[in-house]
Amino acid sequence: MNRVIGERDFGEVAVDAETARELLRDLLRARRFDERALALQRRGWMSGYPSFQGQEGSQVGAAHAMDREDWLFPTYRSNAMQIALGVPMSDLFLFRRGRAEFHSGHGKPIFPQAVPIATQIPHAAGAGMARNYMDEDHGVVCYLGDGATSEGDFHEGMNFAGVFDAPVVFFCENNHWAISLPENHQTASATIAQKANAYGFEGIRADGNDPLAVHECVTVALDRARDGEPVLVESLTYRQGAHTTSDDPSRYQGRRGDLPEWRTADPIERYTDYLREQGVVDEDFVERARTAAEEVVEEAKERAEEVASADPDDVFDHVFEDLPPRLQAQREWLRSFRRDRELNEVGH
Repeated sequence: MNRVIGERDFGEVAVDAETARELLRDLLRARRFDERALALQRRGWMSGYPSFQGQEGSQVGAAHAMDREDWLFPTYRSNAMQIALGVPMSDLFLFRRGRAEFHSGHGKPIFPQAVPIATQIPHAAGAGMARNYMDEDHGVVCYLGDGATSEGDFHEGMNFAGVFDAPVVFFCENNHWAISLPENHQTASATIAQKANAYGFEGIRADGNDPLAVHECVTVALDRARDGEPVLVESLTYRQGAHTTSDDPSRYQGRRGDLPEWRTADPIERYTDYLREQGVVDEDFVERARTAAEEVVEEAKERAEEVASADPDDVFDHVFEDLPPRLQAQREWLRSFRRDRELNEVGH
């Protein structure tokens, strides 16, 4: 499925014109969120941030392929996917400001972002197995990066899914970089998709900079997964920026190798040009969508700023129903430390 957008007519695409326009709206919203988040982090408004610029087509296409009941197991770079699934941007901002991840209580079937690499993969496999035991109908999408395929959790989760027919689509976004390591230094496999063969199920590759190709690929994969056939999807895209705001990509990102132009091109520019050529959107539509994206991101920032500062004591909540003695002692130490500091500040 490594297809270049210009090689097909819109009539061959398995989405209608309005869905195609909605994909563009979400692409523009995600890009504006990413740009604003990066700028806000640089001025100290929130903590470290992992940009996803260049990967919007992959994530938005996959999100639109999911049904409302399907579960998502995300990582720290999946903000575009969560935005397209309806997670409030203010929640994503607040998470980076040290608040509870789902501040709004939106109730969508999305699990917390996994920051340790690959830990969400066995969780997704287990959730898929639980779905089978409970005789439910939804699918599970596990979002991971190419670097995660070098972790033991990847192989364990894939193996369990294959053995127990877990209804999971392992959506691997191959952005060419495992932090600073290019993909050909990270794995000797010709593709990541072929790794599925070892676990008894299918691997598929998609042009990750084409949201329509990703949408079609993940739709097919989810249909198979719901019928008890897990699938590994390798979405080929390119990380245009840094791994995180603590990274300096200029030290290594000049080594693109022989990547084709379709993989390193800007997915939003390419998709917008395609929709214009097909008569699905005009310049007025694009400008209105950009303006709307700007407004919704600014509103989300303002909502986030209205939320009171987090209480350090909150870190002990929602971990155990009954706090064990060791954590009780740590909480009391923290409270004592804060009281002493406040007294010292008053004394001065």
